[in-house]
Amino acid sequence: MSGPQVLLLMRWQRSSLSLLTALALTGLLAIPARPKELKPETLAAFNLYVHGTETRIRQDARDGHFLVIDDLADQDRSEAYGQLRQGQIYIRRLRGDEEGEPIDIPHGLIHHWVGIVFIPDATLGETLAELQDYEDQPYKYAPLVRQAKILAHRGNEFANYRQLYHKQLVTVVIDAEFDDIYDRLDATQATIRSYSTRISEVADFNQPDEHELPVGNDHGYLWRYYTYYHIEEKDGGVYVQVESVMLSRTVPAVFAWLVNPLIESIPRHVLTDLLGDTRKAVLDRRHREED
Repeated sequence: MSGPQVLLLMRWQRSSLSLLTALALTGLLAIPARPKELKPETLAAFNLYVHGTETRIRQDARDGHFLVIDDLADQDRSEAYGQLRQGQIYIRRLRGDEEGEPIDIPHGLIHHWVGIVFIPDATLGETLAELQDYEDQPYKYAPLVRQAKILAHRGNEFANYRQLYHKQLVTVVIDAEFDDIYDRLDATQATIRSYSTRISEVADFNQPDEHELPVGNDHGYLWRYYTYYHIEEKDGGVYVQVESVMLSRTVPAVFAWLVNPLIESIPRHVLTDLLGDTRKAVLDRRHREED
């Protein structure tokens, strides 16, 4: 093939790819115009997935694997801990199963990620106190958290409200209520189980007719949001592990090749930001107390 022919072929490939991308994005942006109902079989499959996840978490704890990196091979585990203490954030995608087989989620997608951050010089008590400071979350976790407040507090249980915000192609605003259960296992370890109890999508955000869409009958950006914290004080600081399990709608198969990588990247970015913001918030608290 001659030089001019190669150049023409490259131009055709670029223009074809641009056209396909434009068509796919057009389709993606049209998806929100059609609300999607959370079906009973989707919720049942999610609950089965969560049951398997919590069973695995309890088994890991019994096996002495409080953090997910504790079950790595010796060299990999040593490298992971070393990178964390150097300030890096550990992120890994997880996939639940039932007796070794993937769990099918009809009409839904599971986004399951785990991440760890190390906070030098911090204590377990300081970290828990910071995580329970819900009222200040809009300042510490912006722009993800726009509003936050405690709805009820009894013992180690905090019912709370958070308005979540994310913008990527489309702006998504969620009014969500959570039940956070704190368990301090001993002097160095604690866990938090956070279950969404109500999730409602906000339509026409920042407009005069802003309103909530019916729960479970919206665009399906986020239907369930469960989070599991493992917090451990050792090595001269605190390790904070966050494992999140989210449920959203599926996308039409014709757009899946473009949309699925984007959808899968969002939880990773959200988790990375959450861990980084948590480290900064705990360190800022320590500096304020020292002053």
